[in-house]
Amino acid sequence: MTLSTLPLSASEITAPSNSSIEITNFYARATPPNAVNSALFATITNNSKQIRTLVSASSSAAEKVELHDVIHEGDVMKMRQVAQIEIPAEQTVMLKPGSLHIMLLNINKPFNDGESIKVTLTYANGDVQELIVPVKKVMAGMRKHHH
Repeated sequence: MTLSTLPLSASEITAPSNSSIEITNFYARATPPNAVNSALFATITNNSKQIRTLVSASSSAAEKVELHDVIHEGDVMKMRQVAQIEIPAEQTVMLKPGSLHIMLLNINKPFNDGESIKVTLTYANGDVQELIVPVKKVMAGMRKHHH
């Protein structure tokens, strides 16, 4: 069975039942044919009374996976790698375009809408989550409607 035909989505595979981290709306951005990078977005909820810290992500679908943020310097938005993403106790952090996200660099092949990739998240306390993440074509904010 190839990853693109796995029947499960990230909403069906979340953290182990003993984990305090709940991940929803996890998806990888579909790419044009010649693109070399993609990004992962999600909603991460920490149901514990302690800060949880995402320290790395990995996937066999890309040569390198990095945690990123976008900073605004005047009128310029700059993407930068960050060492970790903190999820405060009993709070939710959104990984979204123009903000915190996970970058997939030098992807092995284009990501097509409807496929899935396997992603592993590692936290500072040693917890690891393995997820099957759907690939979605996302045009939000990319297109203006003319009437």
